[in-house]
Amino acid sequence: MGGVDDSRFVVVGPNYREWTPAAAPRSRFAFLRTYPWVSISILAGVVLGCIFADLICVHDPTMYYLDHLNEAPSPEFLFGTDSLGRDLFSAIWYGGRSSLVIGILGMVIVTIIGVTYGCVNGLVNTRGDILMQRVVELFHSIPTILLCILLMAVFGTQNVFSISFVIAVTSWFALARIVRSEVRQIRNNEYVLAAKAMGSDFWHLLRIHLVPNIIPAIMFVVISSISACITMESTLSFLGLGLPLDVLSWGSLLSLANRALLLNTWWVIIIPGVFLVVTLSCITSIANYFRKESNKKPSRL
Repeated sequence: MGGVDDSRFVVVGPNYREWTPAAAPRSRFAFLRTYPWVSISILAGVVLGCIFADLICVHDPTMYYLDHLNEAPSPEFLFGTDSLGRDLFSAIWYGGRSSLVIGILGMVIVTIIGVTYGCVNGLVNTRGDILMQRVVELFHSIPTILLCILLMAVFGTQNVFSISFVIAVTSWFALARIVRSEVRQIRNNEYVLAAKAMGSDFWHLLRIHLVPNIIPAIMFVVISSISACITMESTLSFLGLGLPLDVLSWGSLLSLANRALLLNTWWVIIIPGVFLVVTLSCITSIANYFRKESNKKPSRL
């Protein structure tokens, strides 16, 4: 049976005319509002300054200038000096290296542990799911700082890598729960069942079918874990539990804040704090952008 010939039908009516929706005008500056250019530019400037600190710093960050203790910002010391006589300008750029390494390395470890555990949790049967969830809830109920203190007591010496590992090992629980929820929603889809029927192992499912479909849900958490690791290192250093004073980081610089309050040396608190807050805000803004962009993309089968 042939189709209906539309030419036999004519639309009639007074002042009839076809309506074609007009495309929304696109501003030539729309991309400026889409991408977080300000955050990207500021973060890139901070990262480049830390990488090329040897070129922009004129003082040795580990040198103790005993004749210039607690000196306010001046042409010789642009950000002033702390109670140990160190040049804050040099210490901030060199210390930023340690803080950024801790944030990035901690993010990698958090992602590996959280995604792997969450995917296993999402694929196991009901009894296994309940058991693995109880484990996550048990450790998640313990304060993170307390877990960090216990693990650092086991490691003994504190350095950039041990601090990164300790922070990451105590910070992956929220990511694992998100991954588990997403995997349980897609584990009965046809392409996952077909891959299992063809004998695909767990790592094949993880790489080809699971991770590409959970990226929109975990992108914000993964990128935000960079700022979370930097914040935790700063908190531990402020409490005297993080990196030692001879290892420069933004947290170790802020560990002198209690003494700076007594001596009224505001620059020792304000300047490292501004660098830390601005960097964390830029990372959060970029994470929000990736979350919005990832949610616009269809799931990959």
